[in-house]
Amino acid sequence: MTMSVEELDALPAEEAADLFRSCCGASAWVSAMVAQRPFKSANALLAAADDVWINAHSKDWKEAFDYHPRIGESSAAAQQTDRAREMSVSEQALARLASSNVHDQMSLVNLAYERKFGFIYVVSAAGKDARELLDIARKRLKNDPETELRVAAEEQRMITRLRLQKLLGVAT
Repeated sequence: MTMSVEELDALPAEEAADLFRSCCGASAWVSAMVAQRPFKSANALLAAADDVWINAHSKDWKEAFDYHPRIGESSAAAQQTDRAREMSVSEQALARLASSNVHDQMSLVNLAYERKFGFIYVVSAAGKDARELLDIARKRLKNDPETELRVAAEEQRMITRLRLQKLLGVAT
């Protein structure tokens, strides 16, 4: 289901919050996006989404990460909306086609990543297969925690942007 920016702008705050939450689980980001309406254009909405995210605190970034399932899995630490769950399944579609060996390797890398950084491996998975996601994770394991938090936050920003574009039916 897609909607226009005008339709999103006109929604009651609670409904708009639910839609924004399906794109990004950080409650401060959701609240800021609801408060900034009306956007009047897709470009204005996307610019606001980026600006709010870039200026968010690391605790907000980590909260958003909890709304994603691990790569290769289907459930997240935090309760996802049905729309968010559907988007996640779609984004990870290619990763689910991997062999059991690649899935096993991904599970091990997911655990190593979480032990090192304290949050799940967040990556914009759309269009990437499991082997590619595994390679990216292995490279990112070499990052220091501060660098990796910023990398993961940028990946979350890209995921959010992609989901907002899908919601609005805007070409990506």
